[in-house]
Amino acid sequence: MPFDPTSLTYNEAGLIPAIAQDAASGEVLMMAWMNAEAVARTLETGRVTYWSRSRAAFWVKGESSGHVQELVDFRYDCDGDCLLVLVQQTGPACHTNRRTCFYRAVRGGEVEELMGPE
Repeated sequence: MPFDPTSLTYNEAGLIPAIAQDAASGEVLMMAWMNAEAVARTLETGRVTYWSRSRAAFWVKGESSGHVQELVDFRYDCDGDCLLVLVQQTGPACHTNRRTCFYRAVRGGEVEELMGPE
């Protein structure tokens, strides 16, 4: 059965959270937002495309940085309100130049940085 991006459940702003995970290692890289058009573009091009809320524009991951996310697999959860994009990541995923955006942990009530910039 063909997939229709409008069949997903978007929030009141027309967005759905998208979690990017490294397809090879399973590492969670980042979370960003997509709208139905970003979903369609991602599936059509194989280049992960998000919706930038701050710029109110499409954002093709790696377009300016070269840190490209190539789509390996596109999944959505049981409620259709959250996406999981498995990607082949080139370079760091985080705008802080770290491999992942999830580089901080709270341990024993203290914030711990798990990695520095690449």
